[in-house]
Parts: sequence; C-alpha cells; structure tokens
Amino acid sequence: MRLSAHDIDDLIDVVRNAAASEIMPRFRNLSVSDVETKSGPADLVTVADRAAEEMIRRGVEKILPGAAVIGEEAVAEDARLLDAICTCETCVIVDPIDGTGNYVAGLAVFGTILAVVHNGQTMFGILYDPVLDDWMFAQRGDGAWFRRPDGTVTRLGSCDKSSALNQARGYVTLDDYDSSTREIVRRGFDPVMNIRDIRCSCHEYRGLVSGRVDFLRSYALKPWDHAAGVLLVEEVGGWAAVDGEHPYSPSLRHGRLVAATSEPLGRRIAELAAPLP
Repeated sequence: MRLSAHDIDDLIDVVRNAAASEIMPRFRNLSVSDVETKSGPADLVTVADRAAEEMIRRGVEKILPGAAVIGEEAVAEDARLLDAICTCETCVIVDPIDGTGNYVAGLAVFGTILAVVHNGQTMFGILYDPVLDDWMFAQRGDGAWFRRPDGTVTRLGSCDKSSALNQARGYVTLDDYDSSTREIVRRGFDPVMNIRDIRCSCHEYRGLVSGRVDFLRSYALKPWDHAAGVLLVEEVGGWAAVDGEHPYSPSLRHGRLVAATSEPLGRRIAELAAPLP
C-alpha cells in the first residue's frame, strides 16, 4: 500500500487543523474540570485529547474510507479496538496529544502522532509538533523528511554511527517505575554519557531521527507511541528491536523497545538494558 501525495497532504492537514482548533487554544488554559485520570494519577486525559482525536478520526475516515481508526482515548474506553491492528487490512493509529502530562503542566513538549498500518506493517507516519507547527514524516521506502510551516522540506539523513557507550545520549523511560525500581534502571545506564526522561514519545523519536540523541529505551509498547517513530528511525538508517532481538510490530503488546541511530549502538544498549526491569 502506498499513499498518494494528495492523501499525505490531507492527513497532515487533518492533524494540523485539530491542533489549531482543539489543542493549542487550550494549552495553558485548562480548568481543573478539563483534566481527568485514566489508569492512574499520572495517566491523564483532557478535553483537548478527546476533541482532537474525534476531529482526526472524522478526517481520516474521509481520506481513507474503510480504514479502522485506533485512537488512544477510544482504546482507553474499549481495549478491544486494539484488535483491529491484526484483523483489519488498513488501520490508522492516532495519539492526539502525546505527552499529555507535559501539556497539562504547561510544558511545550508534546505532539500528535499518526501512523497508517497496512497488513500489520507501518507504511506512513507523522510526528507533529503543535507548538511550532512543524512535522517529521515518512512513507516506507521513501526516506524521512522534516517540513516547516513555511513549506521548506529537508530530508533527514543518516545520523552519527558511533557505537561508544560513553559518548551516547538517550531517552530512557523512568517515571513509569516506582521510586526504588527507577533508581535501579537509572544506575543501569551509568555507562552511557547521558539519559533523560521527557515523557513524550513524539519528541523522543524526533530527537533520535534528527541526531540530537543516539538512542531511546521504552517502558511499554503502546502502538500510538511507537508505530510512526520506528518507521522514521528505519527510514534514516537506524535500528530498532524489542527486547534486543524481535523486530518491532504495531501488534506487539509486551516488551521493552530499544531504538538507536545504528545497529551496533542499538545492540550495545539492548545488552546493557537486558537485565533491567
């Protein structure tokens, strides 16, 4: 399956319009009643998440009729919707606000992620920054690209291929662990130069494919966090695997994903992380 240039432009327009009408007007303008919790106190959802997801869903259904739309917030209400990744020929996976905790806190580190999956494989992905109105996108086999709102398009090229752990910088999910386990994970990455947790997969992948960091290690395999990002990593010549050995698929539900600018570095990070929780 290949999307036409027209379909790609329309999908990007849907994402941008949802951000302009539902996400950005509410940024730093939420009331207490606009924010709720889902699975726990750190798992937040806002009226902006739900409104943006609904707007994107309606737009996608017009652009790709027949495709199943799998939104993070819809899955929170009915987990059975995830089965469409395996049972439907084409599905579109949407995270309307990735980094909702940052969004609620007024931190400008959040994004919108959209991935088109066909027969279980990601074919197209967008990593969109609503604050700066710019985006990274890729169609399988066509490379990865960065587009600014003025229309300037830059191809994202291969990143530094260094595999030295003591020079590596990366994102490691820490806050999802309890305090004692978090310290075990943090200390496990002592051999690398620097790690941080920005709690936003959209910007983690953007940082990785642009070469600002060298690796990331996830806590969970939620498809809206990784389907688009892994595609972009692959399209710039990077490497990704689950538990150090399994190729990533949006249908996978369990395991820790490592992605890196190169396979040698990725495998070294996976070996380092293997004994960790």
